[in-house]
Amino acid sequence: MKLLLATRNEKKLVELRRILAAAALDVELIGLDDVPSYVEVPESGLTFEANALIKAREAVARTGLPTVADDSGLTVDALNGMPGVFSARWAGKRAGDVANVDLVLAQVADVPDEHRGAAFVCAAVLVLPDGREWTVHGEMRGALVRAPRGDGGFGYDPIFVADGDTRTSAELSTVEKDAISHRGKALRALVPVIGAAVPAFQ
Repeated sequence: MKLLLATRNEKKLVELRRILAAAALDVELIGLDDVPSYVEVPESGLTFEANALIKAREAVARTGLPTVADDSGLTVDALNGMPGVFSARWAGKRAGDVANVDLVLAQVADVPDEHRGAAFVCAAVLVLPDGREWTVHGEMRGALVRAPRGDGGFGYDPIFVADGDTRTSAELSTVEKDAISHRGKALRALVPVIGAAVPAFQ
């Protein structure tokens, strides 16, 4: 049973493979590097769900495979929910993680600790070649620290501390992060849908 995850991010593939294995789903998960290449359409949606659906629908149209896609990002209370869907390119289209983190820290530098609330948000979707679609969401609430800590994870992980913890997401083990992360929550919510829908389709 073959399932496509519409990403070239190996860390996302590894994460979903762990979740599928834990659920004992007999699914062969592949990524975009495992299918013939195609020009990917821009993520032009204004919500995480819209962007995830753009990626999944395009992948299904190009490959004919049941496809999972996700879109996620950081929402900062003091920035009215931004960077949001612009998280990956907040400091510029090719700026990278360090520049994005530095810009967010600069923008909230004068914000008191009690008002530095933030959340990682994820929308994950499953789209089948017959047109059926499912969407789930995951969120991890927390707050921003004032300087990066830790060398794990990626993106904004080094400046985000989840509620109930004192370590940044970049200081957590892979298992610890999977258990509470926005993407982990969304993907685990999608597992029963995958288990029911994909075998029935194939």
